Amino acid sequence: MLERVLCLVIGYVFGMFQTAVLYGKMKGVDIRSVGSGNAGTTNTLRVMGTKAGLIVLLGDMLKCILAIVVTFFLFTKGNPEYKYLYMIYTAAGCVLGHDFPFFLKFKGGKGIACTAGYIISMGWKFVAVGLLAFFIPFNITHFVSVSSLCLYTVFFIQTVIFGQMGLLGALPQSELNEIYIIVAVLTALAFYQHRGNIKKLISGTERKTYLTKKNKID
Repeated sequence: MLERVLCLVIGYVFGMFQTAVLYGKMKGVDIRSVGSGNAGTTNTLRVMGTKAGLIVLLGDMLKCILAIVVTFFLFTKGNPEYKYLYMIYTAAGCVLGHDFPFFLKFKGGKGIACTAGYIISMGWKFVAVGLLAFFIPFNITHFVSVSSLCLYTVFFIQTVIFGQMGLLGALPQSELNEIYIIVAVLTALAFYQHRGNIKKLISGTERKTYLTKKNKID
């Protein structure tokens, strides 16, 4: 239990590194006061351009990967079968730190880029499915919100399938269920964080995003 708590705490500390806020300040922009006000990749892309969006995306993915590397070396040497359990606790902490950083009055991003970092850490099979789950709906709709929620939903389903197939190590079923519950909670959190986007999708006012040109806020 102590390892789980420490993974959450370490993940939260790494998650609080707000790439969009720091990069915006370097460029004289308060990313939380322009566009949607969200401290994430999409708002940065729309406000500051593709290059800035990619830098923020990479930074937010990297902080989750680094947090997982730290907890891997700290806790999995003696318990290698618990690798994936510790990874999900670390990733959950990172998402929470990104979404709700206490020093920014708990106003951060939506955690999708952090989750992408976690998916990368899970291996190429998760990456391959994740890329399809995100970019197929994105190329059809150009709604990042739709693509992000598709990514999370498919990731949850894939986690359960792989876990039951024995592809998440030799974990007992109780620990596998623990992983499923955490991924389910993170999926629900992603939908909650996108509640404004969902309302806009229903009303037909959600903005589209394009990668091949600068998305300026009108």
